[in-house]
Amino acid sequence: MNEKTKGHTIQEATKKIESYCAYQDRCHKEVVSKLKDMGMIPIAIDTIIAQLIEDKFLNEERFAKSFARGKFNIKKWGKNRIVKELKFRNISKYNITTALKEIDPEAYLTALDDLANKRLGQITESNILKRRKKLADYLLYRGWESHLVYEKLKELIK
Repeated sequence: MNEKTKGHTIQEATKKIESYCAYQDRCHKEVVSKLKDMGMIPIAIDTIIAQLIEDKFLNEERFAKSFARGKFNIKKWGKNRIVKELKFRNISKYNITTALKEIDPEAYLTALDDLANKRLGQITESNILKRRKKLADYLLYRGWESHLVYEKLKELIK
């Protein structure tokens, strides 16, 4: 199966994709997209994906866990946003559930508190209702669960 497609043999494409996956965890969707961009045919893509999984370069569960940890720790995203982004990448429900277990519940609530207090300090609006709305919109956009957001609003803006 050494068919040339746009100048890439399966072996060359596999080597390129291995280094692409070694640089950071990738999901299947990203890898398939990259292979299509390289001009690989569907049967070659399937062969390469199977090889990457076998050689442990591609692992959806590992990707989902590192994605959830990273987006929470670095970008301070809430669980709703993380779930939405993982679903967009065609990650299974099982792997999404496993990934969310990577987030420590205490750290989660602490992050929400820190984020809400920081953002509240940046809002210059004097009208209390508008302040509440701006803070709620900000936290909901970042994927925090509505019941947690509204509890935090009651606590911070009286």
